Amino acid sequence: MANVISDETIEYVGILSKLELSDQEKEQAKKDMGRMLDYIDMLNELDTSQVEPMSHVFPVHNVFREDVVTNGDERDAVLANAPEEKDGQFQVPKTVE
Repeated sequence: MANVISDETIEYVGILSKLELSDQEKEQAKKDMGRMLDYIDMLNELDTSQVEPMSHVFPVHNVFREDVVTNGDERDAVLANAPEEKDGQFQVPKTVE
């Protein structure tokens, strides 16, 4: 294992993540972090000079739809459900004085 994680680093990560780790959990976390960093080092050895940079793995397309009003003429039907109505609007109790 080329990447050795110190006890201080584990303590600091525990504080940042607000975790209370036992001594056994700290040792396991050190091993896990070391393996992760070793894997990252292995990935850094790959030749990516011919790989085009990208922001997403899959192509991203605009998923928004056009904003089209489909039920704009149903005001009277909606207001029929209102407990109280005034001037074509819902009337509610006053909450701010």
